[in-house]
Amino acid sequence: MLIQVLCVPECRNCQPALDRVRQVLRSEGVDARVEEVLVAEEAAARSLHFPGSPTVRVNGVDVEPSGQSDFGLACRLYADGTGLPPEQALRRAISAAREQR
Repeated sequence: MLIQVLCVPECRNCQPALDRVRQVLRSEGVDARVEEVLVAEEAAARSLHFPGSPTVRVNGVDVEPSGQSDFGLACRLYADGTGLPPEQALRRAISAAREQR
């Protein structure tokens, strides 16, 4: 399982998102690689289909797909109104990835 946390440089929510991902992994008893991906250019944001910082993907799948079609360097708000991926979304994505094995 590969977990990526995509962030723009200087994003204040990047480290808390990384911490939350690691905490959920520990609580679920999952040993997985967590990779931080810095997205610093508009072209990279578009090619990565980057909806905003931070974005968490498990095996390439966004933990909270937004259906967004406009990508770029921006902050991200999740459905709960915060800038961090909800723990429930992380747990669902990790569980789905485990079932695919």
